[in-house]
Amino acid sequence: MFRMLWMLWGVVGCSLSYAACTNTSQKTSLYTTDTVYQSNNHMDNSKTLDTATFGAGCFWCTEAQFQQLKGVIKVISGYSGGHIANPTYKAVCSGTTGHAEVTQILFDPTEISYDALLEAFWVSHDPTQLNRQGNDVGTQYRSVIFYHNELQKQLAETYKRRLNEEKAFAHDVVTEITPFTIFYKAEDYHQNYYNQNANQPYCMMVVRPKLEKFKKVFKSQLK
Repeated sequence: MFRMLWMLWGVVGCSLSYAACTNTSQKTSLYTTDTVYQSNNHMDNSKTLDTATFGAGCFWCTEAQFQQLKGVIKVISGYSGGHIANPTYKAVCSGTTGHAEVTQILFDPTEISYDALLEAFWVSHDPTQLNRQGNDVGTQYRSVIFYHNELQKQLAETYKRRLNEEKAFAHDVVTEITPFTIFYKAEDYHQNYYNQNANQPYCMMVVRPKLEKFKKVFKSQLK
């Protein structure tokens, strides 16, 4: 909701975003398989790639963060975990669709492990906040891991348990760990958002500080 206010207040670069947000007729792309993306013309066709799906609040923030890591081939912003087909951004922001804002991460497991992505996930946001991240409030901003297989489930549950046992945070981690079902790609203007709108006030005040902190923590793992 906080992010929506920036768009509604008509700040620099927001008019186009708001127009796209209110276009409820726009359909989103659907992905249902574990291996969502295969090699394309810009990739080595011999590589076997894997997929991770995380919800960590604003997908503008998490997309920009995960794009920095070696081994991450592509990051796509979208929606998952809800009960409405082809949701729009406006519908998801209403908090009535059950969907979380998520990033679908295509990665090369020979360069970066799922364990490393989990570490980055828990650094990328505050996993102790229930159904919110800062001023962005609602179930669509919940902390959630959508696992694609049993190994991902076991790793996520083990990591979460250790964080709580070791009191890594001041409060317990509330991250939801749930099976992946369907991913809906968000509207085109959400993709690669920070890189195309770095001077937009929300990006400057919210995304950039998170990104800079993330880059410091993972300095040795950046592209």
